Amino acid sequence: MSRWRYFARRLLLSIPILLFGTTITFVVIRMGPLDPVGAILGPTGDPQAYKQIENQLGLNQPLWQQYIDYMTNMLTLQLGNSWVLQPDTSVYSMIMQYAPVTLWLGFWSVLIALFIGIPLGFYAGLNPNTWSDYTASFGGIVWRAMPNFWLAVILMQVLSQSEGILFGFDWMNWIVPVGVVGRPDLTNLTNLDQFLAALKKIAPAALVLGSASMGNEMRIGRTAVLETVNSNFIETARAKGVPPRSLVWKHIFRNALIPLVPIITGEAYLLIGGSVLVETVFSLNGIGYLFFTAVMQGDLPLVGSLMFIFILLVVIINILQDFLYTIIDPRVGYDGGA
Repeated sequence: MSRWRYFARRLLLSIPILLFGTTITFVVIRMGPLDPVGAILGPTGDPQAYKQIENQLGLNQPLWQQYIDYMTNMLTLQLGNSWVLQPDTSVYSMIMQYAPVTLWLGFWSVLIALFIGIPLGFYAGLNPNTWSDYTASFGGIVWRAMPNFWLAVILMQVLSQSEGILFGFDWMNWIVPVGVVGRPDLTNLTNLDQFLAALKKIAPAALVLGSASMGNEMRIGRTAVLETVNSNFIETARAKGVPPRSLVWKHIFRNALIPLVPIITGEAYLLIGGSVLVETVFSLNGIGYLFFTAVMQGDLPLVGSLMFIFILLVVIINILQDFLYTIIDPRVGYDGGA
């Protein structure tokens, strides 16, 4: 099977996956404990007003009719309006309001994992059984073992009291005076002071969110380099007199990147799930915080729309992962062999 036929097949298979995930989302939010009418009226709501609002929202319609309406709206990207958090406000406008913080957090989280985890893993793999290898491997295990929610609380506590804990180092007044928690100001990043303030504001949350992925990339990168170095084609290249620099950059690193592709693309799943906890702890008020608040308040259109966006992102990332395999190693075949 050619790569393009395989790619087209993956695109077609993504359609039922998207439909199945959206259907499960509908079942959970419509048949679950969420009660948007009760959230609108409060605990002392009038039963007559409850019925009236339920009719206005269409929640009295048959479940199959609600399912058809929901699927039609999602697949045509008509995300609707919020019912509880910001009534009559479109979901699009709410996403545009909260998404920049999540994108800013995700960018630096991925950057930390890529530029710390992979280089350290490759360095440890090129220098096995040395103190640097032991230190990098131990650090990867420690970073991977620490849960995001625990590390976020500990880091927030340490930095907020850094003057006493970190031997006089005051994090909040270092470079620019910025608090540990709160939403960063992203209105004018071309200004150096505001850029540094926004970067410093997001740095603790980005370190927490990228820590697990950084540990994975470090350990898997080390293993991949060791396996590549001991391969027969590397021995053949050495025997032919290939310079060490070319051997490392053109042969070892490129082949060692192949098992890291699903780890790197899998960071998007980490951002989707982990940002909910991290944004809540650091009060960043991004998409993760918006999703958490929508679930707690029973805002069904907002919850359903965000879940559909998350599912769509996962499907796109899976397709991108297959495409990256062909770029990194064109020899990879899709018919069961190379």
